Order: sequence, then C-alpha cells, then structure tokens
Amino acid sequence: MRLLLVEDDPELGRRLSERLRGADFAVELATSRSEAEDWADLDRMAAIILDLGLPDGDGIDLLRQWRDARVNTPILILTARGSWQDKVEGLNAGADDFVVKPVRFEELLARLNALFRRQQGARSNAIEVGDLRLDPLSRLVEQGGKPLSLSRQEFRLLHLFMRRAGQVLSQADILDDLYELDSERELNTVEVLVGRLRRKIGRERITTLRGMGYRFER
Repeated sequence: MRLLLVEDDPELGRRLSERLRGADFAVELATSRSEAEDWADLDRMAAIILDLGLPDGDGIDLLRQWRDARVNTPILILTARGSWQDKVEGLNAGADDFVVKPVRFEELLARLNALFRRQQGARSNAIEVGDLRLDPLSRLVEQGGKPLSLSRQEFRLLHLFMRRAGQVLSQADILDDLYELDSERELNTVEVLVGRLRRKIGRERITTLRGMGYRFER
C-alpha cells in the first residue's frame, strides 16, 4: 500500500519513511505544502500522514483544501501541536486521526491499521477471501487453515488482491500500489510476481483479462 508522508523535517521524514517501508508500505515524501497540494494521485494513496507546521503554509488549511476538493483518502495528522484546541480543529477540518509527536512507531502503525479497518468496515485486521486468510499486522497467511510461506512482495501483492477481490487491476495499478514513484518499474515484474503467487495459491485464483489486467476471484 502507498502512503503520502507530508513532513518538512528531513531527518524525521527519512527515519519515518524507512520504518514504514519496513512495515511493507511504499512511501512518497512531500516536504512542503505546495509539493503536497499538487500531488498527482492522492486518490490512489492508502492514507496520508500530514504534519501541520509546514514551511510554506499551515497543514490545517491544506487538509481543508483537500476535503473541499473531495479527496476522501484517510488522513492522519502527525504534529508537535498537542493542545485540545488543535485536535478539535484538525478533526473538524476532516482528519481521521490526530497523533502528537513524539510517538512510538508501533502506536502510529496501529493507528494506521485502525484507519484501514474503519475504511473497510471490518472489526478484525485479518482479511478473508475464500479459503485464504491474511493478517497484515502479523504478516501471516493461511490457506485452508494451513500456513502459507510468501516472500515480502508476494505478500504485498496478495494483500492488494484480497483487498480488491473481484475488481480488475491493471499492471499499472499493481505497480502503483507495490512500488514508489521514483523506483524502477517494469511491467514484466508484475507478470513474474503474479506467476509466482499463482503457483502458491492456485492458478484459478487469479484470472488474466487480456489487455485489461488481473482479477482476484472470490
């Protein structure tokens, strides 16, 4: 899943990006309001982590601008501002959660996953499709109740397929979800990865639609 991190502190942005990538997120970093407000594909982000104290404007104003433009992506405010007035203003402006710095990474990760659960209307972290069960927090996958061993990228691809089961995903959609924009992207990477996943979960689970992409069958 892709995240947009809006953070002007270069060291914090670097460290937090590394930790999030270690948790299997693809992270894009914007260091100013102007850079973030012009981001091309906000609707494709799983979530936005937004600092309020940006060098060229206030994060609250940016949040309102996004919501006025009908950007529905979950937004988590991560800021050093900790007064109750700031929290109320942020939530009223359209934030889905408000976290005060400094925060343990484990708590931040738990809050992100809570956002995803609310968005999906689920009470559990685990996603179940047919005989497959995937828990994004523990990174465990079971098929028919038996553990399934997957590489990191196979796990991320299966997570994407199960979240959007029954939908047609183009190769570009898959690349956008699995890789950051400035990383090397080759369409044949998707074909190879899909082939490896099919061998582990069954070829019939992933249908190829010529000229369109792939569909994960329910």
